[in-house]
Amino acid sequence: SSIQVQVPTYKSYNLIGNFYTKRIQHRARGILETSTVFQKSNTKFLVNATSGHPLESEPKAYPNTPWNSAKNALDAFYRFSRPHTVIGTALSIISVSLLAVKKLSDISPLFFTGVLEAVVAALFMNIYIVGLNQLSDVEIDKVNKPYLPLASGEYSTLTGIMIVTSFSIMSFWLGWVVGSWPLFWALFVSFVLGTAYSINLPLLRWKRFALVAAMCILAVRAVIVQLAFYLHIQTHVFSRPAVISKPLIFATAFMSFFSVVIALFKDIPDIEGDKIFGIKSYTVRLGQEKVFWTCISLLEMAYGVSILVGATSPYTWSKVI
Repeated sequence: SSIQVQVPTYKSYNLIGNFYTKRIQHRARGILETSTVFQKSNTKFLVNATSGHPLESEPKAYPNTPWNSAKNALDAFYRFSRPHTVIGTALSIISVSLLAVKKLSDISPLFFTGVLEAVVAALFMNIYIVGLNQLSDVEIDKVNKPYLPLASGEYSTLTGIMIVTSFSIMSFWLGWVVGSWPLFWALFVSFVLGTAYSINLPLLRWKRFALVAAMCILAVRAVIVQLAFYLHIQTHVFSRPAVISKPLIFATAFMSFFSVVIALFKDIPDIEGDKIFGIKSYTVRLGQEKVFWTCISLLEMAYGVSILVGATSPYTWSKVI
């Protein structure tokens, strides 16, 4: 028997070669297409990542409706008014006004009206003071507080000037209409010290000097607010003689410590801008950590003395508080 071996001809080799060539070309084309798709996808990923938008969806444009415009305007004014100072001022006036209350019948509509007059007039003046400070510190605030309306560009300088001018006029007008001299003088002294603290004029801008800046804050927060607004309720609302009581003396002493803490604490986060623009605060001079722990020590002293005074008071209510 013989073994027959079928040897592939040139034609069969050519057919096989064409088959594999086409298959390889098809695979290569698929790889190139896949690579192209990947590159496009990767490019899109990089664009989305660097643009700061979420990868899942594109940012939505919110319509500029009257409601949104009103919300934005209210938010800008809220930040411009520095709400923590508004709250602090209102609470200080209410608490010192209560020191003038001698009996339960003193808590009357007349009392609430007098307190409301004082709070509103003081808040108007407070907005003038913090607004003027922002007008004088636009460049510093671009470093320290870029979210404020003047620093961020939401408010123009003219808008800021119009706001502070309007609120200072309304504050003095209300103080004059009420007819309370303690209230009017409290507003006037606050206006003078607040202006001297911030405005960039020769011999002024006292915030540049750490001790003078602290004295301004102490004078307003510890002395003017305590004495003048107490006398407003005592003499104008209750028509009683001006008597400086022991609780008032204690409140003034306590707020003196607290005002020093305010003056020191407020500069701790502002160290970078203050260094750049030559504001020689205690934080710039001594460092943030040292000033921070100094403030903590002062607060501990103030509250420690308060607890001691309350514990030794003959009044049960003072002991409980």
